[in-house]
Amino acid sequence: MRFMTTPDNTSDAPADASQKVTAVAAQDWARASADPHYRAAVVDLLGALAYGELAAFERLAEDAKLAPTLADKAELAKMASAEFHHYEKLKDRLTEIGEEPTLAMEPFVAALDGFHRQTAPSDWLEGLVKAYVGDSIASDFYREVAARLDADTRELVLAVLDDTGHAGFAVEKVRAAIDAEPRVGGRLALWARRLMGEALSQSQRVVADRDALSTMLVGGVADGFDLAEVGRMFSRITEAHTKRMAALGLAA
Repeated sequence: MRFMTTPDNTSDAPADASQKVTAVAAQDWARASADPHYRAAVVDLLGALAYGELAAFERLAEDAKLAPTLADKAELAKMASAEFHHYEKLKDRLTEIGEEPTLAMEPFVAALDGFHRQTAPSDWLEGLVKAYVGDSIASDFYREVAARLDADTRELVLAVLDDTGHAGFAVEKVRAAIDAEPRVGGRLALWARRLMGEALSQSQRVVADRDALSTMLVGGVADGFDLAEVGRMFSRITEAHTKRMAALGLAA
């Protein structure tokens, strides 16, 4: 999955989580990383994000081939470049803390590649919906986690989740397509629901397979985040998805 910020997930889902400051969140990396379990969780997190950004770069470049106009093609190329710069920031950070970036990314390659294979768009509009809806679910998730990171790591994670411009672009193009041909809306709504299910399934699978990440979510590494809060987190993510669907003019 790609990690993209959208106007609604900037102001809604993450806001609840970001207001909860844990003991870890009040520390810097030098202090927090003294805990080997916390360090392992952060390496996993940065590895997952880094591969997600690299995959986003590749996918946007591929999506550009489906663009109906040269202007659209150029817009996607610019967004792909921004994603690659995000990847470089994460790669450099992993190197800076003494980790090999490729090794940190490797555990997440199969899951993310599998998600993209299962949700390959059949046309230009499906590609836009995937970037706007599917990828934003991952962005919501990582923003929730960011509230429980040390200050240095949190700053980096939030920076690479910055919107590359795809959100507004996707909304404009999809709404215009639906206005021109209303029947398109039904097909895209079904596609978006499929993306939601696949994205949540892959996220849960990745977390379950990585002990450090799962510990960060349910307590231990990131204090104060229990199983009940995990449920509330996914509720906030679902609510943000509903708002994104409305922004596209689609039924959730």
